[in-house]
Amino acid sequence: MITDVSFRVSPKIAAVPSLLKKRVATDCGIKENDINDLKIIKRSIDARQRNVAINLTVRIATGDDLKVKAQYEPVVFKKLPEDAPQIVIVGAGPAGLFAALKAIELGIRPILLERGSDVDTRRIELAKISREGKVDNESNYCFGEGGAGAYSDGKLYTRSKKRGNVREILQLLHQHGASEDILVDAHPHIGSDKLPDVIKNIRNTILKCGGEVRFREKVTGLILEDNVVRGVRTNSGEVRGAVIMATGHSARDVYRFLHKENIALEAKGLAIGVRLEHPQTLIDCLQYHSKDGRGEYLPAAEYSFVTQVDGRGVYSFCMCPGGVVVPAMSGDRQSVVNGMSASARASQWANSGMVVELHPGDISGFESEGPLEMMALQENLEKRFFEASGNSINAPAQRMTDFISGKDSKSLPRSSYPAGVHAARLDLLLPTEISSRLKEGFKIFDRKCHGFISHDGLMVGLESRTSSPVRIPRDKETLNHISVEDLYPAGEGAGYAGGIVSAAIDGQNCVEAYHAKINRKE
Repeated sequence: MITDVSFRVSPKIAAVPSLLKKRVATDCGIKENDINDLKIIKRSIDARQRNVAINLTVRIATGDDLKVKAQYEPVVFKKLPEDAPQIVIVGAGPAGLFAALKAIELGIRPILLERGSDVDTRRIELAKISREGKVDNESNYCFGEGGAGAYSDGKLYTRSKKRGNVREILQLLHQHGASEDILVDAHPHIGSDKLPDVIKNIRNTILKCGGEVRFREKVTGLILEDNVVRGVRTNSGEVRGAVIMATGHSARDVYRFLHKENIALEAKGLAIGVRLEHPQTLIDCLQYHSKDGRGEYLPAAEYSFVTQVDGRGVYSFCMCPGGVVVPAMSGDRQSVVNGMSASARASQWANSGMVVELHPGDISGFESEGPLEMMALQENLEKRFFEASGNSINAPAQRMTDFISGKDSKSLPRSSYPAGVHAARLDLLLPTEISSRLKEGFKIFDRKCHGFISHDGLMVGLESRTSSPVRIPRDKETLNHISVEDLYPAGEGAGYAGGIVSAAIDGQNCVEAYHAKINRKE
C-alpha cells in the first residue's frame, strides 16, 4: 500500500533517514520493518518560532508495494519530421529554452538564436569580467545560453501558479539533470554550479529532436511584410518563420530597433536599489532565533522582506544565502551587480537585492521619455555609479548603518564581490526617491527582525536589472503582438514574467498560442 503521511519534525529527524523512518513508523502505528520504502515528497522550514521545525510529507510503501514510484512520467521528445513547421525563438534563456521544448512536443521545429555563447564558453567569459575588468557586450551575466538566471542561483520559487503548470517546469528540469530536491522543497533552487549542465542537457534534447541552436547569432531587426512578421535579420543573414521574442530584460538594443520599426512598446515599472550583503552567520542567528546559528542540520538561512514606504514597495529581491555578489553589467560604462549561490550555498556571506518599486514618472528628470523612459533611467544610474567608481567595475559600497545615518564609511567590511569595492555615498548616488525609501524600509525590516540593521551590513551598487523596463504589449488571448501578426513577445524581456519558472511557463504559452493558430488555419 502507498500512503502519504504529513507531520512536523526537528531538523535532525528530517535529515537523518534512520530517525525519520522511526518517526514515520511511530506516527503510523506500524513496525519499522513494515516500511518497504520511504520518500520525502514535500519539505518546508518553519522558522517562525524559536524551535525551528521541518514540515514534511512522506510517501511510504508497505505490504505488497515494495517501492515508492517516481513522482512523474518523463516527457518523451520525438524526432521531428522533415516537413515540420518552423518557429524562430530569439534568446536561449528559460523562456526560449522551454519554448523550444514545447515546440518539439507539439511537432514544431525550433530555431533558437542566442546572441551570446554556450554555457561553457560563457563561464570563461564571466571570469574575465572580474579578472580583467572587460565586459563582452554579447556574452556576460545577462546574455548567453541560459539567460540571466543561469548565474543567479537557479532559484525556482514562483507565485505564478495561474500562468501555467509550475510542476511541469520543475519536472522537465529534473528530467534534464536537476536534483530531485526541486520537486520536494518549498523554495527550490538548483545552484549556479549545477544549472549549466541542466541547460546543456536541454540543448542536447533540442538538437537530438531536429531543432537548431545557434550561438553568437545576434538579431538586429524584424522582417516585416504586410504587417506580418516573417522572420528576423541577424548578424549573419536572415531566418524565416514566426518569431517568439524572448530576449531577456537587458536587451536594450532590441527595444531600440523595435521602437525604430514602430512596434508598439510601453514603459514598464521596475525596481532599483542595491545589493545588501551580511555575514551569513548573522542571518542564520536572526532567522533561526539562536546565538549558535543554524547548527548541523539546517541550511543557510534566507529572508524575505516587503513593506510600503510613501506609496511604493520596498522589498528584498533574489536573496542568495551562502552566495556572492557578481558584476552583472551587459555593456560598457555600466556599474551593475547581482547575486548568485552555488548549490551548497556555502560561502560566508548572504546577499539580497534591496530595491524600491518605481513607476514611470517617479524620478525627477525622467517624467516624459516615452516607452523607453525607464530604460533611460536605468542607463543614467548605471553610468553614474560607473563614473563614481573611477570608470572601473570596482563597485561603490557603503556600510548599512552609514547609509541610514547619511555619512561616509571610514572602512568597509570584507565583501564577496570579486572585482572589489570602494567606499562611496550610495545615499547620495541614488535618487532621493530611492534612498529615502530604502532608509525607512530598513528601519521597518529591523523592527521585524531586530539586528538586521548591522554595522557589518554592506550595500553594493547598483542593483538595477530586477526586471524589464519595457513591456511589448500583446493580445491577452492569442499572445500575439497587438499590432503585427506572428510576433510573440515572451518572458521577462517582454514584461510578462519574473524569474526562471514564470519565464519558462510564458515561453511555453507562446508556443501553444502559435500552435493553436496554425491549427485553426488548417
